[in-house]
Amino acid sequence: MNGAGHVSENWERLVEALADDDAAVTAARLADRLGVSDRTIRSYAAQANRSGEVVVESGPDGYRLDRAAWARVLHARSVAADATPEGRRARLIRDLVDARAGLDLHEVAAAAHVSESTIEADLGRVRARLQGTGLRLDREGSRVGLVGPETAMRRLLGSLVREEGRRGIRDLSSLRAGFPSMDRFRVALVAGIRDAGYAPNEYALDDVLLHVAIALDRVGRDRVLADRDDPAASGPVPATPGAARVEASDRPGATDSALDALSALLDRLVRDEYDVRLPPAELEHLARLIGSRVATLQQGPAREAVVRDIVARISQEWLVELGDERFIERLALHVENLAARAAEQSYSRNPLTSSIKSAYPLIYDLAVYLASELARIEGITVNDDEIAYLAMHLGAQLERTRSRGDVVRVAIDVPEYHDARALLVERLQGALGDEAELVEGDVEEADLVVAVLPPDSPLPAVVIVAPFPTSDDVDRVRAEVARLRRGRRRARLASTLSRSIGPELFVRGVGGRDREAVIRLLGARLIDAGVIDDAYVEGALERERMSSTAFTDLLAVPHAMTMTATRSAIAIAIDERAIEWGDANVHVVALIAFAEDGRAEFQSVFDQFVEAFSEPENVRRLVRGATDYPGLLAELSGLMST
Repeated sequence: MNGAGHVSENWERLVEALADDDAAVTAARLADRLGVSDRTIRSYAAQANRSGEVVVESGPDGYRLDRAAWARVLHARSVAADATPEGRRARLIRDLVDARAGLDLHEVAAAAHVSESTIEADLGRVRARLQGTGLRLDREGSRVGLVGPETAMRRLLGSLVREEGRRGIRDLSSLRAGFPSMDRFRVALVAGIRDAGYAPNEYALDDVLLHVAIALDRVGRDRVLADRDDPAASGPVPATPGAARVEASDRPGATDSALDALSALLDRLVRDEYDVRLPPAELEHLARLIGSRVATLQQGPAREAVVRDIVARISQEWLVELGDERFIERLALHVENLAARAAEQSYSRNPLTSSIKSAYPLIYDLAVYLASELARIEGITVNDDEIAYLAMHLGAQLERTRSRGDVVRVAIDVPEYHDARALLVERLQGALGDEAELVEGDVEEADLVVAVLPPDSPLPAVVIVAPFPTSDDVDRVRAEVARLRRGRRRARLASTLSRSIGPELFVRGVGGRDREAVIRLLGARLIDAGVIDDAYVEGALERERMSSTAFTDLLAVPHAMTMTATRSAIAIAIDERAIEWGDANVHVVALIAFAEDGRAEFQSVFDQFVEAFSEPENVRRLVRGATDYPGLLAELSGLMST
């Protein structure tokens, strides 16, 4: 995030979603995209504008991002961050990277308006940060310099920019200001990658553009890569024992001819856009990054059989349909490139990781399973960002084959007059897609009635539209369909929760336990109830080590990757005192156990449980009200009905 110490807030998901569209987006579409209610979208918009800048504009057509106002907010954060200790240390590191002759600490203290003892303390923290980076501080009197290979200097710069950059709407911070044609460069690079026969990954492109900007900046300062530098090194990632090593000759896109083609593309684009000729070592370094992170070579993947087998197990165990040949081929190609990145411990960063994890928990969990199988079978170690990319593949395929179980039956109550009714039906069919089924017959049998005139008798759900519906009419119909679908899912969830949570499975207060101890505490309750065994608890702990199950800022949903419970049940712990859960602080922990015969409920319960508590106020309401078991049931019932 821009600004040291700034923590991502839920309203920023709205800003990220709006950044993808230049036109206004309706509340209904945003609610569907983020997995929240229309009311929450309004709340997010108000929160986004509380700085005094109108970042999110609202109007009759929906919501729109004011990019200039958002840029001012980010700039204000950056200025405020430089005044903090973290920001001051980041500035010190950037100045050390740029200063060939080092820095005079007296001058540094004066420029920062702090004491020399404060700068000495900052240097101590900088030294700690440099451990394991290949860089060190060289001190002589009051003068201090940064010593080490150029690749390490660039890794350090990249980590600083990423810390300060806005996740999901990354603008490469101050580096972009020095290269105003970066957007043109991006478009040309994607086109060149596609023309060369690769499948581009634009989500990971910002990270590669960051490396390009750093390379241009450093070459402009006469700081070029030396032959002895490792051009393949692009980010310090802790080594993982047992990780598979893939040789360069085995990597997709890593052949000499492929690297030469990407290097030639970069050379041409950099000369055209910036009138700079990068040395061969620089071009090779950037070409390797592109080849492993943002360009998948369309060739037969060696791991297709492995991927096919894992996908078949996912389809069988989770009752989802994923067996499309084209999907298998695309996923296998992605896994080939993932193996190359894992071998070099140079993972692609994903700006959507947090959003995917919170908005699509089941899909993310399927990706965790896929990653765990790749680790077990192929020795490929996968981090959270790469898991999110796997989730994007799985989610896209599930979207193509999703169940029609929540389809809303919509009756069109419009008098016949020439082709007016046919045009209305055609318009609604195009807008609603497979979320609704337009039906003929008795309007009382429909879930929703779309009418031109008010009905003679009251009906549960009616939307009145013009004979020739406006965009606002269509949006209101879509919003009502979305509300009905959410209501159905919430009702199913409420029913499942009432059957799955007994008084013996509710814990108020966890006594300061850490997340492993909390899982064991809830697991013991489920074991005593005859629901699971010790192996299930160990499976839940193993799943937790793969990736945190804190799917929202305040809620964790630990679970095992198997469905071996004797019956479906949920053990819940609630604590007013925050429980440290990886990088999150949660107040509600729900250990979910599913039986083999409850697999069909898994997606609905898991997704909707997380959705219901994606709104912080819902979690706070539960924490305040669920002081005992009757209070828990009352709060859950209230939350599920909203």
